[in-house]
Amino acid sequence: QLERGQRLVEVLKQPANAPLPIEKQVVIIYAGTKGYLDDIEVSSIRKFEAELYPFIETKYPQILENIRTAQKIDDDTENLLKKALEEFKASFEG
Repeated sequence: QLERGQRLVEVLKQPANAPLPIEKQVVIIYAGTKGYLDDIEVSSIRKFEAELYPFIETKYPQILENIRTAQKIDDDTENLLKKALEEFKASFEG
């Protein structure tokens, strides 16, 4: 749990002049709280996050759009997000 907490602290760090859109914050917090970052080195979290957003924007843009418009993660969006995270993790090289 402590390590998961360290990973969540890392993903919550944002540059003051470039805050992350809420839908992207929701995606990375979801990934962190659901264990998708548990086997990622803390030092690789930023790289993971930086590569995750373009991956989702390109292959699964409806995830971000659904979160932005619904202001929540419904069941369909969650299933798609799980699929996207698993697919991305399979190709991620930390």
